[in-house]
Amino acid sequence: MQHNTMPFFPDSASTIAPEIDGLMIAELLFSVFFSVLIFAIVVYFALKYKRKSEDDRPVHIHGSLVLEIAWSLIPFIMILGFFVVGTRVFFRAYTVEAANTMEIFVTGKQWMWKIQHPEGPREINEMHLPVNRQVKFTMIAEDVIHSYFIPAFRLKKDVIPGRYTSFVVTPTKVGKYHLFCAEYCGTQHSGMVGSVYVMEESDYEKWVAGGDESMTARGEALFGQYGCSTCHLPNGKGRGPSLIGVYNSMQKLQTGGSVKADESYLRESILNPRAKVVEGFQAVMPTFQGQISEEGLLQVIAYIKSLEKEEGQ
Repeated sequence: MQHNTMPFFPDSASTIAPEIDGLMIAELLFSVFFSVLIFAIVVYFALKYKRKSEDDRPVHIHGSLVLEIAWSLIPFIMILGFFVVGTRVFFRAYTVEAANTMEIFVTGKQWMWKIQHPEGPREINEMHLPVNRQVKFTMIAEDVIHSYFIPAFRLKKDVIPGRYTSFVVTPTKVGKYHLFCAEYCGTQHSGMVGSVYVMEESDYEKWVAGGDESMTARGEALFGQYGCSTCHLPNGKGRGPSLIGVYNSMQKLQTGGSVKADESYLRESILNPRAKVVEGFQAVMPTFQGQISEEGLLQVIAYIKSLEKEEGQ
């Protein structure tokens, strides 16, 4: 494993890590510089204008508008610069830029990380990734709030019950890196750790090939197991709408509004189907709350997403 040459820093193993390190160092130097400057000025003026006798009276000093504007505007512009750079880094961490971006699905549970690869492999407290390939993480918690933290990637994201969160990262160095939960989640929080293995692309492909059936195949099996296929007919003539091409499309609702059929909407429609009923259909779908796990929901959603791909071919 390649190590970071900068002391006191974890390994730097993602495209965004050097930018975050540089921003943090710049902010640290900014804080140190102005702290020393202010302290030195306070000491200087304390000594210079120290009262020398009981008869000393301070001379009235008229303020300078230009000086006051300068010492307010210059730090403001510098802080604004940090904000602009930080905003650019922030958006990079949430923007899919590459056409071959792969997806990883993470479920947090006391006290473990469960990882699913679309191609099939499933892992607990371990994660394998290819080097120099952008990865999108989609995450959710089964019980309490967790926080997915890989120090070498310089990214941390809360994993929340009932809601998908995500971030994007591109690993740049082959090696083994630490994985932590950075949000106190119970008595065994300190044991909710794991390892991230960044591999050469060819090695990763060999590793993936040894996995089980894909998430799409598991989702299709669950789709049939829970009887979804009896109502969601491909021709749209069932008791529920057709799911062909539904993913990421705009769906008109009975209420007159519309909603984008993303992962969050599909999850809500499975667990609380009466919340947003599609126009032209009745609220007859039963809830599957408590019947299907978060991992199973991700698999069903992966299957629904695959129907969109088939429709577009």
